[in-house]
Amino acid sequence: MAGNSFGQIFKLTTFGESHGIAIGGVIDGCPSGLKIDFEFIQHELHRRKPGQSHITTQRKESDTVEFLSGIFEGITTGTPIGFIIKNEDQKSKDYSHLKDNFRPSHADFTYESKYGIRDYRGGGRSSARETACRIVGGAIAKLILQHYSITINAFVKQVGEIKTNKNFDELDLSKTEKYIVRCPDEATAQQMINYIEEIKKQGNTVGGIIQCVVQNAPVGLGEPVFDKLHAVLGHAMLSINAVKGFEIGSGFASVTKKGSELNDIFIPSNQKTINSFPKTITNNSGGIQGGISNGMPIYFNVAFKPVATIMHSQDSINKEGSKINLEAKGRHDPCVLPRAVPIVESMAALVMVDFLFMSKVNKL
Repeated sequence: MAGNSFGQIFKLTTFGESHGIAIGGVIDGCPSGLKIDFEFIQHELHRRKPGQSHITTQRKESDTVEFLSGIFEGITTGTPIGFIIKNEDQKSKDYSHLKDNFRPSHADFTYESKYGIRDYRGGGRSSARETACRIVGGAIAKLILQHYSITINAFVKQVGEIKTNKNFDELDLSKTEKYIVRCPDEATAQQMINYIEEIKKQGNTVGGIIQCVVQNAPVGLGEPVFDKLHAVLGHAMLSINAVKGFEIGSGFASVTKKGSELNDIFIPSNQKTINSFPKTITNNSGGIQGGISNGMPIYFNVAFKPVATIMHSQDSINKEGSKINLEAKGRHDPCVLPRAVPIVESMAALVMVDFLFMSKVNKL
Protein backbone atom coordinates (compact mmCIF):
# COMPACT_ATOMS: atom_id res chain seq x y z
CA MET A 1 0.00 0.00 0.00
CA ALA A 2 1.44 3.35 -1.05
CA GLY A 3 0.53 6.75 0.40
CA ASN A 4 1.28 6.17 4.09
CA SER A 5 3.76 9.05 4.42
CA PHE A 6 3.25 12.82 4.49
CA GLY A 7 5.89 15.54 4.20
CA GLN A 8 9.21 15.99 2.42
CA ILE A 9 11.77 17.01 5.06
CA PHE A 10 9.68 16.64 8.22
CA LYS A 11 7.94 13.39 7.35
CA LEU A 12 5.31 11.30 9.14
CA THR A 13 4.62 7.68 8.21
CA THR A 14 1.74 5.89 9.96
CA PHE A 15 0.75 2.24 10.24
CA GLY A 16 -1.89 0.03 11.86
CA GLU A 17 -5.60 -0.76 11.72
CA SER A 18 -8.56 0.17 13.90
CA HIS A 19 -8.92 -3.30 15.47
CA GLY A 20 -5.29 -4.43 15.28
CA ILE A 21 -2.91 -4.69 18.23
CA ALA A 22 -1.74 -1.10 17.86
CA ILE A 23 -1.44 1.86 15.56
CA GLY A 24 1.74 3.87 15.29
CA GLY A 25 4.14 5.89 13.25
CA VAL A 26 7.65 7.07 12.44
CA ILE A 27 8.60 10.75 12.37
CA ASP A 28 11.69 11.43 10.27
CA GLY A 29 13.45 14.76 9.83
CA CYS A 30 12.93 16.06 13.36
CA PRO A 31 16.07 17.97 14.37
CA SER A 32 18.09 17.02 17.43
CA GLY A 33 17.91 19.04 20.62
CA LEU A 34 14.13 19.50 20.77
CA LYS A 35 12.78 19.16 24.30
CA ILE A 36 9.74 16.90 24.21
CA ASP A 37 6.77 17.91 26.35
CA PHE A 38 5.16 14.49 26.87
CA GLU A 39 2.22 15.95 28.81
CA PHE A 40 1.44 18.29 25.92
CA ILE A 41 1.47 15.43 23.41
CA GLN A 42 -0.84 13.35 25.60
CA HIS A 43 -3.16 16.33 26.04
CA GLU A 44 -3.39 16.69 22.27
CA LEU A 45 -4.30 13.00 22.00
CA HIS A 46 -6.99 13.42 24.64
CA ARG A 47 -8.56 16.17 22.53
CA ARG A 48 -9.07 13.63 19.73
CA LYS A 49 -9.76 10.42 21.64
CA PRO A 50 -13.18 8.73 21.58
CA GLY A 51 -15.54 8.80 24.53
CA GLN A 52 -14.62 12.34 25.62
CA SER A 53 -18.23 13.59 25.76
CA HIS A 54 -21.81 12.46 25.20
CA ILE A 55 -21.82 13.83 21.64
CA THR A 56 -18.93 11.61 20.51
CA THR A 57 -18.55 7.86 19.99
CA GLN A 58 -18.51 5.95 23.28
CA ARG A 59 -15.57 3.71 22.36
CA LYS A 60 -13.14 3.97 25.29
CA GLU A 61 -9.48 4.36 24.40
CA SER A 62 -6.83 5.90 26.65
CA ASP A 63 -4.77 6.67 23.52
CA THR A 64 -1.56 6.52 25.52
CA VAL A 65 1.45 7.00 23.26
CA GLU A 66 4.63 4.97 23.81
CA PHE A 67 7.82 6.29 22.19
CA LEU A 68 10.24 3.65 20.95
CA SER A 69 13.14 5.63 19.51
CA GLY A 70 14.56 9.02 18.62
CA ILE A 71 14.25 10.53 22.11
CA PHE A 72 16.88 10.29 24.87
CA GLU A 73 16.31 11.79 28.32
CA GLY A 74 13.43 13.84 26.93
CA ILE A 75 15.44 15.35 24.07
CA THR A 76 15.26 14.42 20.38
CA THR A 77 18.42 12.85 19.01
CA GLY A 78 17.83 13.62 15.32
CA THR A 79 17.12 9.97 14.52
CA PRO A 80 13.68 8.64 13.48
CA ILE A 81 11.09 8.91 16.25
CA GLY A 82 9.09 5.69 16.46
CA PHE A 83 5.89 5.40 18.52
CA ILE A 84 2.86 3.18 19.06
CA ILE A 85 -0.61 3.60 20.54
CA LYS A 86 -2.16 0.32 21.64
CA ASN A 87 -5.81 -0.40 20.83
CA GLU A 88 -7.76 -1.28 23.96
CA ASP A 89 -11.52 -1.26 23.38
CA GLN A 90 -12.15 -3.10 20.13
CA LYS A 91 -15.50 -4.84 19.74
CA SER A 92 -14.76 -6.69 16.52
CA LYS A 93 -17.92 -8.81 16.74
CA ASP A 94 -19.90 -5.62 16.02
CA TYR A 95 -18.49 -5.77 12.49
CA SER A 96 -18.86 -9.47 11.66
CA HIS A 97 -21.95 -8.70 9.56
CA LEU A 98 -19.73 -6.65 7.21
CA LYS A 99 -17.46 -9.53 6.19
CA ASP A 100 -19.30 -10.02 2.89
CA ASN A 101 -21.32 -6.81 2.78
CA PHE A 102 -20.54 -3.26 1.70
CA ARG A 103 -21.69 -0.20 3.66
CA PRO A 104 -23.00 2.75 1.60
CA SER A 105 -20.49 5.63 1.23
CA HIS A 106 -17.75 3.70 3.09
CA ALA A 107 -14.39 2.46 1.85
CA ASP A 108 -15.55 -1.19 2.02
CA PHE A 109 -16.19 -1.59 -1.71
CA THR A 110 -13.19 0.41 -2.93
CA TYR A 111 -10.71 -1.36 -0.61
CA GLU A 112 -12.07 -4.78 -1.60
CA SER A 113 -11.86 -3.85 -5.28
CA LYS A 114 -8.35 -2.39 -5.07
CA TYR A 115 -6.63 -4.95 -2.82
CA GLY A 116 -8.81 -8.04 -3.10
CA ILE A 117 -8.90 -8.23 0.70
CA ARG A 118 -9.89 -5.92 3.53
CA ASP A 119 -9.98 -5.77 7.30
CA TYR A 120 -13.70 -5.20 7.82
CA ARG A 121 -13.33 -4.69 11.59
CA GLY A 122 -14.02 -1.01 12.15
CA GLY A 123 -12.88 -0.20 8.65
CA GLY A 124 -9.31 -1.41 9.22
CA ARG A 125 -6.79 1.00 7.71
CA SER A 126 -9.56 3.30 6.42
CA SER A 127 -10.74 3.98 9.98
CA ALA A 128 -10.36 7.45 11.46
CA ARG A 129 -8.51 5.73 14.30
CA GLU A 130 -5.37 6.21 12.15
CA THR A 131 -5.61 9.97 12.77
CA ALA A 132 -4.37 9.49 16.35
CA CYS A 133 -0.93 8.99 14.79
CA ARG A 134 -1.25 12.32 13.03
CA ILE A 135 -1.89 13.95 16.40
CA VAL A 136 1.46 12.69 17.71
CA GLY A 137 3.31 13.98 14.65
CA GLY A 138 1.39 17.25 14.77
CA ALA A 139 2.09 17.74 18.47
CA ILE A 140 5.83 17.44 17.90
CA ALA A 141 5.49 19.82 14.96
CA LYS A 142 3.71 22.28 17.27
CA LEU A 143 6.62 22.07 19.73
CA ILE A 144 8.92 23.10 16.88
CA LEU A 145 6.59 25.93 15.83
CA GLN A 146 6.67 27.32 19.38
CA HIS A 147 10.32 28.27 18.76
CA TYR A 148 9.11 30.45 15.87
CA SER A 149 6.11 31.86 17.82
CA ILE A 150 3.80 30.36 15.19
CA THR A 151 0.39 29.40 16.56
CA ILE A 152 -2.32 27.20 15.02
CA ASN A 153 -5.92 27.29 16.24
CA ALA A 154 -8.91 25.49 14.75
CA PHE A 155 -12.53 25.58 15.85
CA VAL A 156 -15.95 24.34 14.76
CA LYS A 157 -17.53 27.08 12.67
CA GLN A 158 -20.63 25.26 11.46
CA VAL A 159 -22.69 22.15 12.23
CA GLY A 160 -25.40 21.44 9.69
CA GLU A 161 -27.16 24.79 9.14
CA ILE A 162 -26.03 26.19 12.50
CA LYS A 163 -22.98 28.44 12.24
CA THR A 164 -21.23 31.36 13.87
CA ASN A 165 -21.13 34.44 11.67
CA LYS A 166 -18.13 35.83 13.54
CA ASN A 167 -14.71 35.83 11.94
CA PHE A 168 -11.80 34.20 13.77
CA ASP A 169 -10.44 37.63 14.73
CA GLU A 170 -13.76 38.44 16.41
CA LEU A 171 -13.66 35.32 18.58
CA ASP A 172 -11.69 34.46 21.70
CA LEU A 173 -10.07 31.26 20.45
CA SER A 174 -8.84 30.45 23.96
CA LYS A 175 -12.47 29.51 24.72
CA THR A 176 -12.61 26.78 22.06
CA GLU A 177 -11.92 24.01 24.58
CA LYS A 178 -14.52 25.39 27.00
CA TYR A 179 -17.37 23.83 25.02
CA ILE A 180 -17.57 20.13 24.09
CA VAL A 181 -18.45 21.00 20.50
CA ARG A 182 -15.28 23.16 20.27
CA CYS A 183 -16.95 26.34 19.02
CA PRO A 184 -15.72 29.42 20.93
CA ASP A 185 -19.00 31.30 20.31
CA GLU A 186 -21.04 30.40 23.43
CA ALA A 187 -24.55 30.94 22.05
CA THR A 188 -23.78 29.11 18.81
CA ALA A 189 -21.97 26.30 20.66
CA GLN A 190 -25.05 25.47 22.72
CA GLN A 191 -27.24 25.41 19.61
CA MET A 192 -24.76 23.03 17.97
CA ILE A 193 -24.72 20.74 21.01
CA ASN A 194 -28.52 20.62 21.14
CA TYR A 195 -28.69 19.82 17.44
CA ILE A 196 -26.09 17.02 17.65
CA GLU A 197 -27.98 15.54 20.60
CA GLU A 198 -31.16 15.48 18.51
CA ILE A 199 -29.37 13.98 15.52
CA LYS A 200 -27.94 11.26 17.78
CA LYS A 201 -31.42 10.40 19.11
CA GLN A 202 -32.59 10.01 15.52
CA GLY A 203 -29.78 7.55 14.83
CA ASN A 204 -28.47 9.91 12.18
CA THR A 205 -25.32 11.96 11.56
CA VAL A 206 -24.44 15.52 10.54
CA GLY A 207 -21.45 17.32 9.02
CA GLY A 208 -20.10 20.84 9.17
CA ILE A 209 -17.10 23.15 8.82
CA ILE A 210 -13.91 23.62 10.83
CA GLN A 211 -11.99 26.87 10.42
CA CYS A 212 -8.26 26.97 11.10
CA VAL A 213 -5.99 29.98 11.47
CA VAL A 214 -2.18 30.04 11.43
CA GLN A 215 -0.74 33.19 12.97
CA ASN A 216 2.77 34.68 12.96
CA ALA A 217 3.92 32.64 9.96
CA PRO A 218 6.87 34.40 8.29
CA VAL A 219 6.80 35.72 4.75
CA GLY A 220 8.16 33.34 2.14
CA LEU A 221 6.83 29.87 2.96
CA GLY A 222 5.69 27.95 -0.09
CA GLU A 223 7.29 26.42 -3.15
CA PRO A 224 5.84 27.39 -6.54
CA VAL A 225 4.71 25.93 -8.85
CA PHE A 226 3.25 22.59 -7.77
CA ASP A 227 4.02 22.84 -4.05
CA LYS A 228 2.20 26.06 -3.29
CA LEU A 229 1.57 26.46 0.44
CA HIS A 230 -2.20 26.43 0.03
CA ALA A 231 -2.02 23.45 -2.34
CA VAL A 232 -0.20 21.35 0.25
CA LEU A 233 -2.53 22.55 3.00
CA GLY A 234 -5.40 21.40 0.79
CA HIS A 235 -3.68 18.03 0.31
CA ALA A 236 -3.24 17.71 4.07
CA MET A 237 -6.85 18.54 4.89
CA LEU A 238 -8.38 16.42 2.14
CA SER A 239 -6.40 13.43 3.42
CA ILE A 240 -8.45 13.51 6.65
CA ASN A 241 -11.36 11.06 6.85
CA ALA A 242 -14.77 12.53 5.91
CA VAL A 243 -13.33 15.77 4.46
CA LYS A 244 -15.08 16.82 1.26
CA GLY A 245 -14.05 20.42 0.81
CA PHE A 246 -11.24 22.93 1.35
CA GLU A 247 -11.18 26.69 0.78
CA ILE A 248 -8.53 29.27 1.58
CA GLY A 249 -9.26 32.92 2.35
CA SER A 250 -12.40 34.19 0.64
CA GLY A 251 -12.69 30.80 -1.07
CA PHE A 252 -15.80 30.07 -3.12
CA ALA A 253 -17.33 33.44 -2.21
CA SER A 254 -14.66 34.98 -4.46
CA VAL A 255 -16.63 34.05 -7.59
CA THR A 256 -19.33 36.62 -6.78
CA LYS A 257 -16.84 39.48 -6.33
CA LYS A 258 -15.12 41.85 -8.72
CA GLY A 259 -11.36 42.26 -8.64
CA SER A 260 -11.80 45.78 -7.31
CA GLU A 261 -13.72 44.33 -4.36
CA LEU A 262 -11.45 41.40 -3.63
CA ASN A 263 -7.90 42.75 -4.02
CA ASP A 264 -5.95 43.10 -0.76
CA ILE A 265 -4.62 46.66 -0.76
CA PHE A 266 -1.21 47.26 0.85
CA ILE A 267 -0.86 49.69 3.76
CA PRO A 268 2.14 52.04 3.26
CA SER A 269 4.90 51.60 5.84
CA ASN A 270 8.31 53.13 6.41
CA GLN A 271 9.52 50.15 8.44
CA LYS A 272 12.65 48.59 6.99
CA THR A 273 13.53 46.03 9.67
CA ILE A 274 14.20 42.43 8.67
CA ASN A 275 11.10 41.24 10.54
CA SER A 276 8.72 43.83 9.09
CA PHE A 277 6.49 43.19 6.10
CA PRO A 278 3.76 45.15 4.31
CA LYS A 279 0.31 44.69 5.83
CA THR A 280 -2.91 44.71 3.81
CA ILE A 281 -6.25 46.33 4.61
CA THR A 282 -8.12 43.10 3.93
CA ASN A 283 -6.98 39.48 3.87
CA ASN A 284 -9.10 37.86 1.18
CA SER A 285 -5.98 35.99 0.04
CA GLY A 286 -5.96 34.07 3.31
CA GLY A 287 -2.34 34.95 4.02
CA ILE A 288 -1.01 33.31 0.85
CA GLN A 289 -0.28 34.94 -2.53
CA GLY A 290 1.31 33.16 -5.46
CA GLY A 291 1.47 30.07 -3.28
CA ILE A 292 3.75 31.85 -0.78
CA SER A 293 2.90 33.15 2.70
CA ASN A 294 2.72 36.95 2.86
CA GLY A 295 2.89 37.42 6.65
CA MET A 296 -0.83 37.91 7.18
CA PRO A 297 -2.83 35.29 9.12
CA ILE A 298 -3.36 32.11 7.10
CA TYR A 299 -6.93 30.92 7.42
CA PHE A 300 -8.96 28.23 5.71
CA ASN A 301 -12.16 26.21 6.01
CA VAL A 302 -12.44 22.42 5.98
CA ALA A 303 -15.80 20.81 5.17
CA PHE A 304 -16.69 17.45 6.75
CA LYS A 305 -19.50 15.25 5.47
CA PRO A 306 -21.85 13.41 7.86
CA VAL A 307 -20.46 10.09 9.12
CA ALA A 308 -21.55 7.36 6.68
CA THR A 309 -22.61 4.91 9.41
CA ILE A 310 -26.15 5.71 10.55
CA MET A 311 -28.35 3.74 12.93
CA HIS A 312 -30.91 3.04 10.21
CA SER A 313 -31.34 0.07 7.92
CA GLN A 314 -30.14 0.85 4.40
CA ASP A 315 -30.22 -0.90 1.06
CA SER A 316 -26.80 -2.03 -0.15
CA ILE A 317 -25.06 -4.92 -1.92
CA ASN A 318 -22.83 -7.85 -0.94
CA LYS A 319 -19.70 -9.23 -2.62
CA GLU A 320 -21.84 -11.03 -5.19
CA GLY A 321 -23.55 -7.79 -6.12
CA SER A 322 -26.89 -8.93 -4.70
CA LYS A 323 -29.16 -6.46 -2.99
CA ILE A 324 -29.20 -6.65 0.82
CA ASN A 325 -30.65 -4.72 3.73
CA LEU A 326 -27.88 -3.56 6.08
CA GLU A 327 -28.42 -2.75 9.74
CA ALA A 328 -25.61 -0.71 11.32
CA LYS A 329 -23.94 -1.83 14.55
CA GLY A 330 -21.08 -0.56 16.69
CA ARG A 331 -20.23 2.84 18.20
CA HIS A 332 -19.97 5.86 15.96
CA ASP A 333 -19.82 9.65 16.14
CA PRO A 334 -23.06 11.47 15.31
CA CYS A 335 -20.78 14.36 14.29
CA VAL A 336 -17.00 14.08 13.83
CA LEU A 337 -16.24 17.80 14.04
CA PRO A 338 -15.45 18.18 17.77
CA ARG A 339 -12.83 15.39 17.61
CA ALA A 340 -11.53 16.57 14.23
CA VAL A 341 -10.42 20.01 15.46
CA PRO A 342 -7.03 18.76 16.77
CA ILE A 343 -6.58 16.66 13.62
CA VAL A 344 -6.93 19.74 11.42
CA GLU A 345 -4.45 21.60 13.64
CA SER A 346 -1.99 18.69 13.51
CA MET A 347 -2.02 18.43 9.73
CA ALA A 348 -1.56 22.19 9.44
CA ALA A 349 1.40 21.98 11.85
CA LEU A 350 3.04 19.23 9.79
CA VAL A 351 2.73 21.40 6.67
CA MET A 352 4.08 24.54 8.32
CA VAL A 353 7.14 22.81 9.82
CA ASP A 354 7.93 21.12 6.52
CA PHE A 355 7.85 24.45 4.68
CA LEU A 356 9.87 26.15 7.41
CA PHE A 357 12.60 23.58 6.95
CA MET A 358 12.39 23.83 3.15
CA SER A 359 12.69 27.62 3.29
CA LYS A 360 16.13 27.34 4.88
CA VAL A 361 17.63 25.84 1.73
CA ASN A 362 16.52 28.72 -0.49
CA LYS A 363 18.97 31.29 0.87
CA LEU A 364 22.61 31.32 1.97
